[in-house]
Amino acid sequence: MRNDDDTDLPKLSAPARPALASAGYTHLAQLAQVSESDLKKLHGMGPTAIAALRTALHERGLSFRS
Repeated sequence: MRNDDDTDLPKLSAPARPALASAGYTHLAQLAQVSESDLKKLHGMGPTAIAALRTALHERGLSFRS
């Protein structure tokens, strides 16, 4: 089992986790390759989930793709 902080997604709502998984995003670092607007298009990704992901990325020195 990997223990890297950058592979762990933050705690998200029930709709947000499957939305990310179905799009193939299983690690936080992958989200640095995706724009925030693209994530918002996923069914189940609301403003709270986007904010939690933005914060988690920022804590690791990462951000959504511009």
